[in-house]
Amino acid sequence: MDFDFSEEQRLLDDSVRRLVKDEYSFEQRKRYRASPSGWSRELWARYAELGILGLTFPERYGGFGGGGVETMIVMESMGRALALEPYLATVILGGGLVDHLGSDAQKAAILPAVAEGKTLLALAHHERGARYTLSHVETTAKKEGSGFVLDGKKGMVLHGDSAGTLIVSGRARGGVKETGGISLFLVEASMPGVTVRGFPTVDGQRAAEIELDHVRVGAEAVLGVPENAFPAIEHAVDRAIAALAAEAVGIIEALNALTLEYLKTRKQFGVPIGSFQVLQHRLVDMTIEHEQAKSMAVLAALSTAQSERGPRTRVMSGTKVQIGKSGRFVGEQAIQLHGGIGMTDEYAAGHYFKRLTAIDQSFGDVDHHLDRFSEASLPPV
Repeated sequence: MDFDFSEEQRLLDDSVRRLVKDEYSFEQRKRYRASPSGWSRELWARYAELGILGLTFPERYGGFGGGGVETMIVMESMGRALALEPYLATVILGGGLVDHLGSDAQKAAILPAVAEGKTLLALAHHERGARYTLSHVETTAKKEGSGFVLDGKKGMVLHGDSAGTLIVSGRARGGVKETGGISLFLVEASMPGVTVRGFPTVDGQRAAEIELDHVRVGAEAVLGVPENAFPAIEHAVDRAIAALAAEAVGIIEALNALTLEYLKTRKQFGVPIGSFQVLQHRLVDMTIEHEQAKSMAVLAALSTAQSERGPRTRVMSGTKVQIGKSGRFVGEQAIQLHGGIGMTDEYAAGHYFKRLTAIDQSFGDVDHHLDRFSEASLPPV
């Protein structure tokens, strides 16, 4: 198999690397984080100009028809920069669901606006008490005439306080954890009955708690086939896992480089501490973890289009396990090798580690995905 980038992919990689290098120093990131939205709307417009907001959408909707590898390229650069913009929430999760489930009218209304940077999306699916059970949906979707009435609460909605359009999961029938009976709805955040409470997360990102109190939507708001949305939600989360794996690889690369530079300049006993063999060995171990994480991220990127659940699940869960272990090892080693400065808010190392920790917890931690991998590997009964 050829793992070399195509000419178009190399150009994309060069363009995104150059953009984040010029516009995303650690000091610039602090300013973006302190802004009212918690990220840079000016830079979001630059993403749109570069074409990466519509990268994975069909050309007829303003996109470029890219896939998992193109997403990996973008997310690696965003990881190196610790980017704060809602790319995962809007493009990967929200845009991906509209692209895969939406009607022609829904796609035409939403995807070009996302590609142009005019519309922000957020998937409102996770609920308190769900832990990592993806089918846990207590929010109700009761039929009323030709439309529906939504009632419930959603938590940890990534960039939910910035999104103009929410993609809300609701249950029409079945038990709380059943995979059947779940529908997805397009809900405007400004609609009566929708309450959004935004908050910062430990890694510098933004999230929201969303309450739906008798929110009435029409039949045109249903995304895909009613009561049959779970397979699409599961596939969307797998695409998000692949994207997060690529982001983590970019973070690990940047954290390794930062640590190496520190060991070259920090002196003890009159010599750079990087000259001590025991520390060199630890850097080698960190490099090995980066290579292992990158290999799994590439496999995940190539598997995002896999429609068969079993093989895709094994790849994504295996990737999540490797990313979680590699991220924790590299983060711990980097903090220890930096000493006290690595724990300060004024230095980048701790921020990288916080983001790696958040990625490990997103959509299931190592223990969860070890179980998921085992279940997906069992022969059908």
